[in-house]
Amino acid sequence: MDKNIKKQLNNNSPLCFDAVVIGAGHAGCESALALARTGHKTAIITLDKNGVAFLACNPSIGGTAKGHLVCEVDALGGQMGINADKTTLQLRMLNMGKGPAVHSLRAQVDKHAYHDNMLETLLNQENLTFIEDEATDIEKQDNKVCAVKTRNGLNIKTNAVVVTTGVYLNSRTIIGEEIKDSGPSGFKNAKGLTESLEKIGYTIRRFKTGTPPRLEKHSIDYKQFEVQKGDNNIQTFSFLTKKANRNTHVCYLGYTTLKTKQIILDNLARAPMYSGVIVGTGPRYCPSIETKIVRFSDKDTHQIFLEPESARSDEIYLQGMSTSMPKDIQDQMVASVNGLENAEIVRYGYAIEYDCIDPLGIFPTLESKFVKGLFTAGQINGTSGYEEAAAQGLLAGINAHLYLSGQKQLILTRDSSYLGVLVDDLTMKGTIEPYRMMTSRAEYRLLLRQDNADARLTQIGRDVGLVSDERYSAFVKKMANIEKIKQKCKMMIKPSEVLDKYLISVGETPAPNGLTIENLVKRSKVEPYSAVKSLGLLKGFKKQELISALTEIKYQGYIAMERQLIEREKKLEEKRLDADMDYTLIKGLRKEAAEKLNQIKPLTIAEAGRISGVNPADITVLLMSFNNKK
Repeated sequence: MDKNIKKQLNNNSPLCFDAVVIGAGHAGCESALALARTGHKTAIITLDKNGVAFLACNPSIGGTAKGHLVCEVDALGGQMGINADKTTLQLRMLNMGKGPAVHSLRAQVDKHAYHDNMLETLLNQENLTFIEDEATDIEKQDNKVCAVKTRNGLNIKTNAVVVTTGVYLNSRTIIGEEIKDSGPSGFKNAKGLTESLEKIGYTIRRFKTGTPPRLEKHSIDYKQFEVQKGDNNIQTFSFLTKKANRNTHVCYLGYTTLKTKQIILDNLARAPMYSGVIVGTGPRYCPSIETKIVRFSDKDTHQIFLEPESARSDEIYLQGMSTSMPKDIQDQMVASVNGLENAEIVRYGYAIEYDCIDPLGIFPTLESKFVKGLFTAGQINGTSGYEEAAAQGLLAGINAHLYLSGQKQLILTRDSSYLGVLVDDLTMKGTIEPYRMMTSRAEYRLLLRQDNADARLTQIGRDVGLVSDERYSAFVKKMANIEKIKQKCKMMIKPSEVLDKYLISVGETPAPNGLTIENLVKRSKVEPYSAVKSLGLLKGFKKQELISALTEIKYQGYIAMERQLIEREKKLEEKRLDADMDYTLIKGLRKEAAEKLNQIKPLTIAEAGRISGVNPADITVLLMSFNNKK
């Protein structure tokens, strides 16, 4: 315990903080840093400092759509991207065979170094105090948060609380018939807070996630696997990172076998997922291997990946084989894979069940609908994944800061960010399973690319006080250079053999009269950055500046179409609804719609239209009521 806290307790003096963050996972770290960096005296309560930013499942950051979230966290002034870049073992850009809207960074990071770096960042942060304890109760007065009580008897007075408990609330881990009252990776769990959240008004749900076995790296026959190397000379997560990404390790691709499938099918009666032991709802998009075998019964094999956990350990993460099967069955499953016949399991896979809340009980600011000054972020809101957690944590921290400062809170829209999409989905539609971010959830994804996350969000981060002078200066310079590139792209390229040779090489017709750079990159078979590099054009600019500018030029027409759709939606966003409105009193509104609207309390007509159970006819009735009232 912090020396100052001990001193205060010994003197029986009050323990007071502007804000308290409960939990120090990926959401908690971002919330606490955001609050402390904006000048608020902040306490972060964690069960164990060893669990700070712990990568309990796959030691990777990013991935499809998740990479977008990490870049957005960075653009707003958060820490995840900086920390991921510092600890990268391998960096890849996924979906390169598709358009730039879905290109997604994914880094295999050093599990231990990631934790160490984040813990050091927190310990050195001004205005931030660590408390190793368990939060058991959140108190309110006049419908505002006023205190947090802990297992060890602390009574912490505060004006804002951010709950980021991850998968620790009443959690239990399951390996076959072996059930432990535990958090992830053997950490202790939290038992006292669920009851307090229920009393406040939240609906509690039971979700489940899982992890695969870890293998001893020297026991694997790598010749049976396909090497997966990292990509060089690509962007990093943080716009502040100046050094090129490191690729010090490789991953491997392999497949389960028909024998693996048969072992699982023969032992389904012992699978907690099917025997009734597990009652929590698991993630649809990251299922266990036994669920994949049952759900996709026509498939005889499934992809698996061998991924390093750390430069300091010999543990290999068996991606794609998440399981809660008994240990003896896991031994058989692993040995059934070509190349893993003699593999040694150093840690068995397990499932973990935990309590979370129905996110329909929170506003798009992530503030509670029941108590002012109370915010929730991360897996407690029903999401899965480190990146979704960190992004929510940062937004909750920002809005807790704005709440404490008496300023209007921040709502990110669906056209501004993937984070805006994530929060809007949670708070308008809710979720009945662990929510995972995907590019298909974003209707304006051509505008929400990784490369332009800073263009969309850095000014917002600057306005709330999280973007440093160094970051802002680099951002302003980048934006100016992108405009210069766009102007230079109006220049003509003179006809030449070199130009025609390049055009023919990519399957385009020659340009005997020459053409502008703009028209060159707009050609359907031309990859913009490769074209200007091959022809020696636009020298003196950074790669990421060129990619951003050229992408906007190439997809100018599609981007314009998306902006038109956004303008239409904004007209409905401008029509604000009364937070105290009783929708059962509106004539012509269906009963189901009125119930949903009263439950969620949308802030605008546009938000009302995104609620499940509210149809276009209901929106017409709302618009008529809105116009009559106006």
